[in-house]
Order: sequence, then C-alpha cells, then structure tokens
Amino acid sequence: MGRTTALPTRRDEAWRYSDLAAVARVWPVAAPEVVVVPAGTSLTRDILQDAADGAVGIVQLDITVEAGARLDMTVLNLGGAYGRVALDVTLGDGAHFGLGGVILGRGEQTLEIVTTVRHAEPNATSHQTIRSVLDDRATGSFLGKVAVARDAQKSDAVQSVKALLLSRSATANAKPELEIFADDVKCAHGATVGELNEQALFYLASRGVGPAEAKALLTEAFIADALTGNEAFAALAVDWLRSAA
Repeated sequence: MGRTTALPTRRDEAWRYSDLAAVARVWPVAAPEVVVVPAGTSLTRDILQDAADGAVGIVQLDITVEAGARLDMTVLNLGGAYGRVALDVTLGDGAHFGLGGVILGRGEQTLEIVTTVRHAEPNATSHQTIRSVLDDRATGSFLGKVAVARDAQKSDAVQSVKALLLSRSATANAKPELEIFADDVKCAHGATVGELNEQALFYLASRGVGPAEAKALLTEAFIADALTGNEAFAALAVDWLRSAA
C-alpha cells in the first residue's frame, strides 16, 4: 500500500466502489501509518473513523505481524460523506491477525473497509468478521483479499462478511477474495446481504416490544460478534442504531 500521487480510478479494484469525487477533494493522502508487532508479542488496536458530516476520512495502515506475534483489531467506520479504512497486513511464521469491523451508514454516505492480508510464512492465522448496517441511500463496501504465499503451508484464514439493509435504497458490496499458492491450507470465506427478519420482528411485537425497539435489538445483535470485547465501540454503535431506529 505504497504512497502514490495518481488519483485512483475504478480500474483499480481496491477503489472500485469508492466515491472518487470525494477522494479527489483530499488527494494525495498521507502515506500509510506503519505498524510493526514484534515477534512473540501481542497488540490490540482500535480504529474509529468518525469524520464530520460532509467530510472525507481516509485511514491507511501498513502492518507487519512478526513471527509468533498477535494483532487484534477493531474497526468502526461511521463518519463523513466518504469514509475508508484500508489495511495491508503481512503475517510472519505462526502470527495471528484478528479483525472485527463494523460499517454503519445512512443518508448518502459511502463507507468502506478494504483489507489485504498476506500469509507470507507458514502457520499463520487470520480471522476477519465484518458487519454492515446501511440505511437510506448509503453504500457500504468490504473488499478483502487473503494472499497465501507458496511457502506459507498450514495457513488458516477465515472471512465472514454480512450486511443488513434497513432500506431498499441502500447498497452493500462484498468482495472477499482468496489467492492461494500453497497446497496445505485452510481458507474460507462467506458473504451475505439481507434485510431484517420479519418473523423475528413479529415475535418481538408479540412480546410487547415496539417496532423501533425491536429494530434496534435485532441490529445490535447482528453486529455484536464483530465488536466482542470492545465496550466503547459497542456503545457508540448502539447509540447510532438507536438514533436510526
């Protein structure tokens, strides 16, 4: 994810669903922040993208997790007219990368999480859980590439991507991708897009739960596994969901 002075185009897959007019307002952006997790250590990192209304927020990180190290990240992307969080991660021997990512969009927002996870050496693991809740005419996108090198045997990578549309006019894009050159690996991905479960809403209504409260409860449950253990981000997400209910 090196620095470039050329404005991205839609021919660049990583910017395929972006609001390029918004990107042009702040281009060129700063070089990615470099993060190194030293061998044998553990790091937890939280990223909140909450640019002001109408603003553009772009966060880019270039990450190396060295041998036997562990990085657990949580990303909450909910601010600005256009908000992007892009992570380029390289994993050493036996390293682990965990990501819980949530996109919350409404109005005309375009929000995205873009990841490239490189299993460069054997025995590394990665687990990405991405949830999007989109209302009005918002667009939420996840593009996630997992690249397993030829010598990276025993790699284990999982991507779980789900989007919930609160409005028929909202748009969700999901593009999990695997590029595997090793032959002894476990890699899986799945992506779904749907609406609130009518049967669940009916059940809650039958128990005396009002429509707004029922909607909030279901959406909170939907994103919960991406924010496990992060009480601060969970509280911010609940505030957003309650204000949208």
